[in-house]
Amino acid sequence: MAETLFWTPLLVGKLGPCSAGRPRMRGQDLGVVTAYNRDSFDTTRQRLVLEIGDPEGPLLPYQAEFLVRSHDAEEVLPSTPASRFLSALGGLWEPGELQLLNVTSALDRGGRVPLPIEGRKEGVYIKVGSASPFSTCLKMVASPDSHARCAQGQPPLLSCYDTLAPHFRVDWCNVTLVDKSVPEPADEVPTPGDGILEHDPFFCPPTEAPDRDFLVDALVTLLVPLLVALLLTLLLAYVMCCRREGRLKRDLATSDIQMVHHCTIHGNTEELRQMAASREVPRPLSTLPMFNVHTGERLPPRVDSAQVPLILDQH
Repeated sequence: MAETLFWTPLLVGKLGPCSAGRPRMRGQDLGVVTAYNRDSFDTTRQRLVLEIGDPEGPLLPYQAEFLVRSHDAEEVLPSTPASRFLSALGGLWEPGELQLLNVTSALDRGGRVPLPIEGRKEGVYIKVGSASPFSTCLKMVASPDSHARCAQGQPPLLSCYDTLAPHFRVDWCNVTLVDKSVPEPADEVPTPGDGILEHDPFFCPPTEAPDRDFLVDALVTLLVPLLVALLLTLLLAYVMCCRREGRLKRDLATSDIQMVHHCTIHGNTEELRQMAASREVPRPLSTLPMFNVHTGERLPPRVDSAQVPLILDQH
């Protein structure tokens, strides 16, 4: 029956005495363990109180993390599979005491849920610590050259026999080695200064700023465009109003024949307009209907046929 455990911390213990310049935790840790069944989805919770004390046993400065794709997290938690993994790993590591430090499901590291097919596992990350240095085989697997081969789809550099196979299928492209034997340098604490910048020969800010009068700049900015616009307006008015030639100059520059022709056309136009305005004027003889083609009736030429319709009704 597959089960999954979750740990929820509620309270962290108080700080204890310092050791090697770093504080260590001592006291009690209160938390809740939540377990649910993946088949029936039953959930159970239990509150635990853990006593936190000083670590016992030798320090483990050399730590290695392996990705085992053939197992799930709950399959490695029991003591028997964990001991079998440490025994098989002893053939790749130099003789020394190996301890299991952490077991993390691959799903918590961004892994994908496998298909419901027999033989497919979620995968698990197993972290192991030891007081002995890493072997040459492990260093070669975690080298940059081996990671470059994995990025190109080639097998990693594994110079020794894989003693973990076939019980544990390890992804040798996801091996991480952590060396804590060399203490990390302490971070430099910034020293507060007096707030005054140091003298810089390349930057010399002005000590005094003279007073400036911006009246002249404002007048130049406003008056110059106004004067230019006024000059353009005067020039346009002179061209439009003061440069007209007049009718007298135009008539003198025109020939007499052209003037007579123009006056004749103008006079005839005015006469036609006067004739059209008055209906009492007899129509021209060329427009009088002397003979009706439909009835054969002859009309006298002196009769004003202005009121006679052009198209007569047929009887």
